[in-house]
Formats: sequence, structure tokens, C-alpha cells
Amino acid sequence: MRFDLILRITTKVILPFILLFGLYVQFHGDFGPGGGFQAGVIAAAMIILYAIIFGLSAAQRVVPQVVLEVMVPFGVLIFAGVGVASLFLGGNYLDYSALNHHDPAHGQHLGIMLVEIGVFITVSGTMTIIFYIFAGRGR
Repeated sequence: MRFDLILRITTKVILPFILLFGLYVQFHGDFGPGGGFQAGVIAAAMIILYAIIFGLSAAQRVVPQVVLEVMVPFGVLIFAGVGVASLFLGGNYLDYSALNHHDPAHGQHLGIMLVEIGVFITVSGTMTIIFYIFAGRGR
């Protein structure tokens, strides 16, 4: 695929817009359809597109598998950490209103955002690892 100049240039142009759309889905998930899972899949699709056009080894240089193997448990840690933090602050597990006693609505917003970021990190890492594993089988 190294001779497909149009595909390579088009991919380089479109990748930032895919990432921007993924971030939009992530941060607009409070107000409409979307959230961490959908944004994570979009981010992983961006890396997968890069791997399809430029090759698996090029994608693994940009996003090494070691980084992905750290991302997956780190996202789960963020998710669980929000729950544990709410326990320590006097609420139930994942009771977001306990995160801010002065303004429970702000605590709800903060908790949901942190959990969705954790889901985003875990899903994007997991989907990319799955692709790396399947794409690397033929080697």
C-alpha cells in the first residue's frame, strides 16, 4: 500500500477530524447521544484506519502495544476510583453527588465526566489491542 498516495494523504488529512469528532462525542455525551464507549470506538477506529493505510508496524510505532496495555487498566482504575472516592466522601459507591457536598449537581456532572473518561480510555485501548492481535496473526 505504500504507493497509494491519494489514500495516504486523505488519511493524514482526515485523522485529526476523526479525533475531533471522537472528543465531541465524549464531551457531548452528557447532553445527547454519545459518551465514553462511543468515543472510545471512534478513537480506536482512527488508529485502525492509520494501521490499514500505513501498515500495522507504523501504527504500533505511533501507539505502542505497551501504551495500550497500560490504558486498559488505567481506565478501569479511574472508573473504580470515582466510586471509591465517593465512598470515602460519605456517599454510596458511584454516588456522584458526594463528590461535591456544596453543590451536588456539580458533583454529579464531575463524577459522570470522570467515569466516561475512564470508559473512553479502556474502550479505545481494548479495541485497538484486539485489532493489533488479529492483524498481527498472519506474521
